Amino acid sequence: MNNIIRIVDLEVFAKHGVLDEEQRIGQKFLFSADIFTDIQKAALFDDIKLSTDYADVCRRIVDYNTENTFRLIETAAVKTCEMLLCDFPLIEGVRLEIKKPWAPVGLPLDYVGVAAEKKWHNAFVAFGSNMGDRKKYIDTAISELKQTKGCKVIKVSDTIQTKPYGNTDQQDFLNGVMMIRTFLEPETLLDRLHEIENNAGRKRTVHWGPRTLDLDIILYDNIIFDSEYLTIPHYDMHKRRFVLEPLAQIAPFVRHPVLNITAIEMLKEIE
Repeated sequence: MNNIIRIVDLEVFAKHGVLDEEQRIGQKFLFSADIFTDIQKAALFDDIKLSTDYADVCRRIVDYNTENTFRLIETAAVKTCEMLLCDFPLIEGVRLEIKKPWAPVGLPLDYVGVAAEKKWHNAFVAFGSNMGDRKKYIDTAISELKQTKGCKVIKVSDTIQTKPYGNTDQQDFLNGVMMIRTFLEPETLLDRLHEIENNAGRKRTVHWGPRTLDLDIILYDNIIFDSEYLTIPHYDMHKRRFVLEPLAQIAPFVRHPVLNITAIEMLKEIE
């Protein structure tokens, strides 16, 4: 994201604040934003329609923050970033700073400020089901993800029928992979996937057991991430044909950030 439209110290009179007086009377805030977007085509053809109109961005920042009240400017910063990403399709990322010149701290200062950054990420989510109406569970999950704020379903692979992995004494699975664009952080995205699984009646009683719906983050940009509940890239993805075959269908050249080989190369290795 090398191209930037910069907005500096846009004045907004809003009612953000912890104190009752702040929410009742309101005060001045200064918004500065770096808007990451591709300006090359607009510059080449000298056409505003091919760029993000910074006047529209300024108006949306003002309208959003006068129509909404937040106790914390941290919340206002993050929510404003998310609003801009949702409302302006050419924006790839936003770095936003809010200054609060009249902060009630009882000490001399120029301002108190907070900065936030949000951007779109590419993620790949594997899905599977081997209980009940398998296709319906999968279709419903994709639909719920499409309706999730901060998520766009870009591609969905064909589904394939596969034998169960690990615990083999169960019905065959329908499996596939979808590519999404999201500004949700990895663990927040995982929480949302678990909600969708729970909506489908998923029960976690038997490891590698039968399930109505299984949703796994297998890749998220090219990051390497490990926590108590989430590992990216998925620790076993390079061994699973039911992941690699649909992944190679929709993104044959996406690269494993640890192994440094593509999806189609990983598939060839296990075949």
